[in-house]
Formats: sequence, structure tokens, C-alpha cells
Amino acid sequence: MAEMRRCGFSLGAGGQKISEKALRYHDTRWCKPEHRDKELFAMLILEGMQAGVSWNLILEKEENFRRAFDGFDPNVVAKYDEKKIEGLMQDSGIIRNRKKIEAAISNARAFLKVQKEFGSFDAFIWGFTGGKTIDHHLADIKDMPAKDALSEEVSAELKKRGFKFVGPTIVYSYLQGIGIVNDHWEYCDFR
Repeated sequence: MAEMRRCGFSLGAGGQKISEKALRYHDTRWCKPEHRDKELFAMLILEGMQAGVSWNLILEKEENFRRAFDGFDPNVVAKYDEKKIEGLMQDSGIIRNRKKIEAAISNARAFLKVQKEFGSFDAFIWGFTGGKTIDHHLADIKDMPAKDALSEEVSAELKKRGFKFVGPTIVYSYLQGIGIVNDHWEYCDFR
């Protein structure tokens, strides 16, 4: 049986193997359409936590994040107080960055406002593309942008609505993570 072909970057830098978690993320979640609001919120927080660190580190700590942030329930996270923030700052299983933790809380509040206005966050975020995935049909990693016009537009709208850690580069990665953008390489068996 032939081995499955994956995007070249999934092999790791210099041909080194990447973690099983990273492979599983590539194969089953990355660039796959996500419409569940709770998971859309989770990915928004995880992408924000990733700023300045590797995505592999976030994936290694993802279960800890889900536990620490009450399963990424935006209704619960929106009510976090200083005592909860201090508890999170002591949790070695997550990224202990006060600004990122505080951003997760303010993002939960902004997320709930968007849900109320649009009926769901899904309707809001997928509305930027009319519910369609943008498939770039990439041939190589050099073809993958760090950001684009769509991520700039979504970033500006999120910032306007009070979201934090949502610059165009983070948003581009978020759009990939929730399947609005499909940047799997053309030959990848996991497109």
C-alpha cells in the first residue's frame, strides 16, 4: 500500500519528522471546514496563543488549553475574573502570557456579541466568503502567503468589534485552521 502524500512542510524542517499530533492536525483538521461555534472560538484563542511561538507547541499543549479554558466555552470564559486569571498564570500546561489570557477573555465577550448579532459566529466568519472555501491550489510552501486581502479585511473587522491578537497573519492562519482557506498543496492526499 502506497504511503499517503502530505504537504511538504508537514515533513518538518530539514526533513525531520514532526509530532504525531501535528500530523493528525494536518490530516484531519487543517483547512477542513469548521462550522461549530465552540470550535471556531477555540481555534481563535489557540491561534492568538500561537503568536510568537510554534504551532507545534500549541498542539502539544492543546488538551491543557481546553481543560484550563473550560472547554473553550465562550459563555464561561467571558466571565473569568482576576482570580481565574491568576490561576491560569500558574498553569504550566498552557502559555502563561497575561496579555494573551486577557485577550482570550475579551475575545469571548466580543464573540458572544457577534453571535447575538449574526445568530452564530459561523454565519459571521463564513459570510466573508459567502460560505465557500477559497482553494489556492498551492504547489509549494513559497506560494503560501503569510497574509492576504481577505485576512486583512477579517482582521480589521474583528479589531473593530473588540477582538485582540487578530492581526492579518494570525487571521490568515485562523482562516486556514477553520477551512475558509484551503492551502493544502495540490498533490496532498488530505486536501
